[in-house]
Amino acid sequence: MYLAGQWHTLALTPAPADTPETDRLDVSRLQDTVIAPLLGIADVRTDKRIDFVGGARGTAELERLVDSGKAAVAFSMFPVGVDQLMRISDEGGIMPPKSTWFEPKLRDGLLSHLL
Repeated sequence: MYLAGQWHTLALTPAPADTPETDRLDVSRLQDTVIAPLLGIADVRTDKRIDFVGGARGTAELERLVDSGKAAVAFSMFPVGVDQLMRISDEGGIMPPKSTWFEPKLRDGLLSHLL
């Protein structure tokens, strides 16, 4: 967490063993223990008080936004691991918002082949 010009480490208690994998993700734990109860942001998809910075922009961008006053606090998290993604998929779960940020982005488009 970057606040008032300094980085701080947040150490959350481990989730109980029977917790679904989606609720064990760092992004879910941060939402459930900090963002919703302490900052009052219940829906990160629609609340205008929260924004996301892609990983390629790095922690320097987070620092710049907070230091400039455009943001009050910033959080940097480890990316979701492939093993976590696979367990969530195997459970039939849905990934939380912005937890599947991949870079570089693949080009998209539509191709058709004559048969």
